[in-house]
Amino acid sequence: MPTIIEVAALAGVSTATVSRVLSRPEQVSEDTRRRVLEVVRESGYTPNVAARSLRTLRAAKILLTVPDISNAFFASVIRGAEEAARDAGYSVVVGDTRHDPEVEDQYADMLSRREVDGLIFLGHRLPASLAPLLARKGTAAPIVNGCEYSPDLGVPSVHIDNAAASVDAIDHLIGLGHRRIGVITGPEISPISRDRLAGAIDAAIRADLRDSLYIRIGDYSAGSAVDQTRDLLTHDVTAIFCFSDEMAMGALSAIRDAGLSCPRDISVIGFDDLPLARYFQPPLTTIAQPKGMIGRRTVELLVDILRGVESPSPQVTLRHELVIRNSTAPPALGL
Repeated sequence: MPTIIEVAALAGVSTATVSRVLSRPEQVSEDTRRRVLEVVRESGYTPNVAARSLRTLRAAKILLTVPDISNAFFASVIRGAEEAARDAGYSVVVGDTRHDPEVEDQYADMLSRREVDGLIFLGHRLPASLAPLLARKGTAAPIVNGCEYSPDLGVPSVHIDNAAASVDAIDHLIGLGHRRIGVITGPEISPISRDRLAGAIDAAIRADLRDSLYIRIGDYSAGSAVDQTRDLLTHDVTAIFCFSDEMAMGALSAIRDAGLSCPRDISVIGFDDLPLARYFQPPLTTIAQPKGMIGRRTVELLVDILRGVESPSPQVTLRHELVIRNSTAPPALGL
């Protein structure tokens, strides 16, 4: 295995330049960077991360916390984050907070103790223990939020336009001819749930259907949607919009239990486009989020902060897509 001294000699630069190319490439000219990276690639040189961390007081680790690691949505986000972190020379430590503020603070303490270099949190709460750091450093603090955007947090974020996504979902159902639509939201405390509900209501108001929009509160789980769907069916809704694919699965189950069929009797639309959504029976119409890209971009924002690079846009809004499959259709005649 070649040493950094040998790499520097082959590239005709100093060992300090090789180190900068590998840790802070923005500080090196493009020609030099290309030359060094070519030697690194051809020689098979691998930097000693542990030694480098001791010299620079870097842990070379990023902490990524998720509110529910059992939720399939987060698996794709984590994968995208790990790929981007690996490209930047970091490893990822994943923490499952289980929606518990106390656990969130326990993980956040890892940043205070410098066991990790930065934090990405995918929940809607900023750990309370990090408030002093954020107050002191502002957006220069090594903290980034993903998915649940709230301007009140005051940190860089990567997300989609959840309100616009809900407008697309409701407009799709209205375009098919549905006039009595059920909506199963996530918890009211969640910013994305509030944004999605605002979009759904706006779309209904524009179509003069606000009084025909039946809103029920779930918790993003399939079980919560089963109970809420049973209630919605008593109001003769012809379509149900769920704020997660997992809740859409619960809605489909409740519809079958009631002796009804989707989409013949009830149309169902979900949110997230989980990998299994296309294999639901019927395949699920849903809002697709760029899950892997959310993970990748949160890491890229955080790495820019760690390297002292000012981001041109600390709030990144990615595109969503309405994916139409077989779970939505015009309402049955007479409904």
